[in-house]
Amino acid sequence: MSSLALAPSVRISYRWVVLTLSWAALTMTSVDRSAWGPASGAVGKHLGVSLAGLGIFATGYYVGYVLSNAFGGVLADWVGARLVLSCSLFLAGGFMILFGHATSAALGITFQACIGVFAGCDYSAGVKLISQWFSPTKRGFAMGVFMTATSLGIVLANAIVPGLIATSGWRASYQLFGLATMVVAVLCFMFLRNGTETDGPKREGSKLGSLLRNRDLLLLGLAGFGALWGTYGFVIWSNMLMVKAGHVSPVQAGGVVASVGLSAVIAKPLVGMLTDRFGGRSKVPTMIALGAFVAALLLFGTEHSLGAFLLTAPLLGLTGVYAPLMVTMVANLSSARLVGSAAGATNAVWQLGSAAVPVVIGTVYATTHSFFAAFATLAVGPLLGLLLMLGVREERALR
Repeated sequence: MSSLALAPSVRISYRWVVLTLSWAALTMTSVDRSAWGPASGAVGKHLGVSLAGLGIFATGYYVGYVLSNAFGGVLADWVGARLVLSCSLFLAGGFMILFGHATSAALGITFQACIGVFAGCDYSAGVKLISQWFSPTKRGFAMGVFMTATSLGIVLANAIVPGLIATSGWRASYQLFGLATMVVAVLCFMFLRNGTETDGPKREGSKLGSLLRNRDLLLLGLAGFGALWGTYGFVIWSNMLMVKAGHVSPVQAGGVVASVGLSAVIAKPLVGMLTDRFGGRSKVPTMIALGAFVAALLLFGTEHSLGAFLLTAPLLGLTGVYAPLMVTMVANLSSARLVGSAAGATNAVWQLGSAAVPVVIGTVYATTHSFFAAFATLAVGPLLGLLLMLGVREERALR
């Protein structure tokens, strides 16, 4: 399916359908991913897994997720983003349901890896679709809306899963979210259309090899590794650490993490809109956000009460604006024909941070029993990202 058959006025309206469905797909995989944080304690108790061993489940997911990002973007460029997004999303939902029936740790880790394999394609496919339907001058706001999905996933998972576990058990949450994911996949298949490349600055290179030689994309990939080290380390471990060290209930911990996601949902499109108004410049705002992220993680690590957690949590959410800023830079720095491949490749590097951090934080806390040590370890990631962003030449994306 193509956008060529649509009149210009219809195309302008239809791009919001594209954005909505791409956002809904990313929201569901974000909910699926974020469900592990509030559910991990109950899953570990039921399957007989130690506190340190719980990190292996999340790492299994992210190993699959990294692989699918690396290849999913290439597939989106090759066979079309619509087909890749809807089919992979449907399979990810199916494995969510299967995880809800897991009877052993080995089987659970295997299903988590399979969820990750199919959940990683929707990001690059969504970036590809948005880049096709939105011009560079409108792309910052669109990417800001799109990336609210990752934060909204945190909100929904932490608002729903703790209560659902209390009433129906952890299996029900995975079965519910898996079914919802499959429904969204069907809607995407029915109503999404692939678009044509939007007009914008011409980028050198239309072959995959050009991406490997793009120094700025490489630096963005490494910077994102550090940023997501902090983000998903927090998402995966903060619930458990607040319960263990802060002596709050699982429902209260879920509320704290949900407030982080909610503040990010509000901030991301606003920052995208501002960058559109100022010519799409994203480097300096990204660096400011990463620096604030470091400070917020260290501050959160010094707190020990529910009230203090709730006061600090929105600050963490506001720093999440780095995500749409970096995604917009990736799209602008790559050739139009290879946006999916560029998005997938950079996100694969980003998600290596998500894959590595669960085991590291679990080991740090098991060794030190220090709440602050765990959060100081998380803060190392965005600090590295901030330093790497210094070398990104944003003017290449703007000229």
